[in-house]
Amino acid sequence: MSMHDAASRVPARYWHTLDDGRIECDLCPRTCRLHEGQRAACFVRQRVGDQMELTTWGRSSGFCIDPIEKKPLNHFYPGSSVLSFGTAGCNLACKFCQNWDISKSRDMDRLMDTATPEAIAAAAERWQCKSVAFTYNDPVIFAEYAIDTAIACHARGLKTVAVTAGYIHGQGRADFFAHMDAANVDLKAFTNDFYRKLCGAELQPVLDTLIWLRHESQVWFEITTLVIPGENDSNEEISAMAEWIVRELGDDVPLHLTAFHPDFKLTDRQGTPHATLTRLRRCARDAGLRHVYIGNVADRDGASTHCPGCGTPLIVRFGYDILDYR
Repeated sequence: MSMHDAASRVPARYWHTLDDGRIECDLCPRTCRLHEGQRAACFVRQRVGDQMELTTWGRSSGFCIDPIEKKPLNHFYPGSSVLSFGTAGCNLACKFCQNWDISKSRDMDRLMDTATPEAIAAAAERWQCKSVAFTYNDPVIFAEYAIDTAIACHARGLKTVAVTAGYIHGQGRADFFAHMDAANVDLKAFTNDFYRKLCGAELQPVLDTLIWLRHESQVWFEITTLVIPGENDSNEEISAMAEWIVRELGDDVPLHLTAFHPDFKLTDRQGTPHATLTRLRRCARDAGLRHVYIGNVADRDGASTHCPGCGTPLIVRFGYDILDYR
């Protein structure tokens, strides 16, 4: 074990011991059951002796100052700057991952070893960021580190943002989101077949998290769906998704429909046509959603926030830039 590796290990929460001697991780719906030395599916949670450890505390894969719209969040301090950072690993196995070099990394020694919670909060304040975003890889897998960092951020008056697939449950979910002010949740599709085939996961836990966020938390959240040609781009699926959002979460939840580009293990198809996003945006709006956005393409109307009553543009955007703010 390297010096860096030892310094980044902290006792993890959210696990229990089974009758057969294994320990079971309680953080996400995978409920990984581990013998000595084994790592969970996320790779960053490992059994060491009779406990579980988080192996990436205080380590980062990189930092960037972004517009908050890049998360994407269009209704949370529009136009503000956010300090974005992540670690490594993920508890999903998406074949189309756009950040696979980070989420699938197994080279922990490449991570920076100076990213303490206090250092991150101090940097965000120094660079005049409104918030800090846990992103690039899913922050639920490093919940203890994210919570510690969020506490340091809140002590300096900074907001906290989670960019997540929502694959978390139980007490871990309650503790994690108790320290988040906003979230963008990836609802990758609206069929379990998609989740099983392309993500190695299940749809229902994500829906459960969205319902929990709406009814059991004060977190502001928006939803993103990466539209993949031939997989989740039918009118029927997006209409059903939008109807569910309206019924279970409310018509005021923003939905971002974003363009796919071939990456990682899904390189056998073209990127998402602009016309497809326009068509699906219309379906989602017809289903009752008041704020539906188009992302990863140049579309001023699709990026702008409109009055849901009269349609007047309230925030005019082009890409991540705000051109007019009424």
